[in-house]
This record gives sequence, structure tokens and C-alpha cells, in this order.
Amino acid sequence: MFVDSADIFVFSGNGGAGAVSFLREKFVIQGGPDGGDGGKGGDVIIEVDSNAHTLANFRGKKHYKAKNGANGAPRHCTGKNGENLIIKVPLGTQILDFESGEVLADFDDSTIRVKLLEGGKGGLGNARFKTARNQAPTHAQKGIAGKQLHIRLELKLIADVGLVGYPNVGKSTLISTLSNAKPEIANYEFTTLTPHLGVVEVDELHSFVMADIPGIIEGASAGKGLGLKFLKHIERTKFLLFVLDGARDMDICTQFENLGRELDNFSPALSERSFGIVISKCDVQAPELDSLHALCATHTHKPHFILPISAVTHQGTRELVFALFEAMRSLGTKHQA
Repeated sequence: MFVDSADIFVFSGNGGAGAVSFLREKFVIQGGPDGGDGGKGGDVIIEVDSNAHTLANFRGKKHYKAKNGANGAPRHCTGKNGENLIIKVPLGTQILDFESGEVLADFDDSTIRVKLLEGGKGGLGNARFKTARNQAPTHAQKGIAGKQLHIRLELKLIADVGLVGYPNVGKSTLISTLSNAKPEIANYEFTTLTPHLGVVEVDELHSFVMADIPGIIEGASAGKGLGLKFLKHIERTKFLLFVLDGARDMDICTQFENLGRELDNFSPALSERSFGIVISKCDVQAPELDSLHALCATHTHKPHFILPISAVTHQGTRELVFALFEAMRSLGTKHQA
């Protein structure tokens, strides 16, 4: 099951208490203080797991706690430090404060490990309090309590190319044709209910990752339909590919304008993202490209390419792969080898 959000409580470990102890040995009548310090509590650490792709492991469990530090012991023995709590998340996960919404950590390509909470410091044993005036101190410190935090985990997929289009325009068929992804494909609205990632092979040395997300409907940026649940997954994509349906009742110019408006409403930065356009199902109906070219010519932000394709007959699909690769290379995007 694809799970892209979860909220949990995390706790760092408490510091162990210092010990009150005095040396007791044969022939030592009045041994001095020898109480050891308490151990430090465990930290809460979040790190990327390259084998994880969803947040499904967080379903059914809300509380995660690091180990407490052990108490100090006689003979100046320091208590054992508490074991750190290491929480593993997929690449692309954001950690947010549940109450304020502040982003505490963002695991993109450059960040793979973050210490979220520090464990409590261990208390000092009575040996630490021996002075010239007080040769036999009888007190020690308690350990400092750990910290706690209510956080929200939000997974935003990281891909080179994100497919943008209405439901049932052929995005799933396209990604299954171009890549190794095998999404469910059927002739009804919202076949795709979860995002899919696929690796598209350009040649023996180059490839890129494509993301297929559920179709956009009008009002999605305001939460209508699947709304924000899927729009967030194209925030990290480096290049957008608009998939327009040449056989749909709605003309391709209206489709393009409506989709662009929803992206801009959701995040103005998305409307400035580099993009290309494909008109799908050209085997069913030849698309009218002149009007789309004329519309794009009026925009300051123009597509890298406009291509008619058919994922079913593979018409134009190879040209699309090379067009995407060239567009991303012109942007300086790194590709997998």
C-alpha cells in the first residue's frame, strides 16, 4: 500500500541519575565518594532508507522512544548511554512540526541523516562534588529528561519528469510503455489512485525517472477530488510533461490552460517549471496542433516541445524519450548512468 503521510510522537531518552556511593574496602576505614555519572539518553535520528518507497511502516504505531541512559554506579563507573532511536524514511520525506507546520528536515538528494532530538544529559555522581570543605558529599544529580515532539512525515516523490494531465488521458499507458512501471490501466476515471515511478532507459548509459500521478481535475489545488494528496508529488520533479487528450471532448487548448491554472494556484513556482507537451491518442484522432502552438506563442514561458503520440501504437514515443532527455540535459539535470 502506498502511504505518503503519517504523524507520530518521538521521544529522546532520559539521562541516567548519578550515583551516591562511598568506597568500601578492607582496611579502608573511611573511603571517599566514588559514585559514577549517569549515562546520556539516546538521540532521535532520522535517516534515509534507499530501499523504502512509502511510509507504510508507520501505520498502526504512533509512539517512538529512544532508550534511557543507565544510572551511575560505585567505583566511578559511568552508566551506559541510551541507545539512539534511528527512524528510517524514504528519500523525499519532509519532517514537519505537527502544530506549527514548520519544516524541521527535508530529505532531498543532499540530506540523508538528521539528528532530530538530543538525548538528556546524565546526572553527576557524588564523586564530582567532593571539595576541600566537603570530603563526603551525599548528593548526586538526577539525569535530565529527554525531549518529545509531535511530527508529521510527508513524502514527496523525487523524479526527473512528472506527468500532468486529466484523468484517463493515457498517462499510465505512457509510463508503462516508456518505463518498467506497471500501473493499473483501464478505461475509467481515476484508474491511478497512487503515484508510480518508472525508470526510462534512453540508451545503455543514460536513464531518467518518470512519475505518474493521479489525474488533475478542476479545483484540485483547493483540495477537490484527490487534490493536495497528489499535487505535492510534482513539487520536486525537475521537468513537467503535460499529457493532453486529443480525443477528449474538451479541446487541448482548454485542457492545457486549466491544468496550468491548477498548478499555479497550488504553487506559483510550478508554473515556472520547465515543461513539454504531448497530445496522446493520436491514433484515435489527429490532433489540431496549430491552435496549441498559437496559444503557447503568447506565453512568456514556452514548452520545450509539442509532440503528438500514441502510447498504444508507440507512435512518437521514442522521439519523446529523446526530446525529454535533451530538454533535461539543456537544463543541466543530472541523469543516472
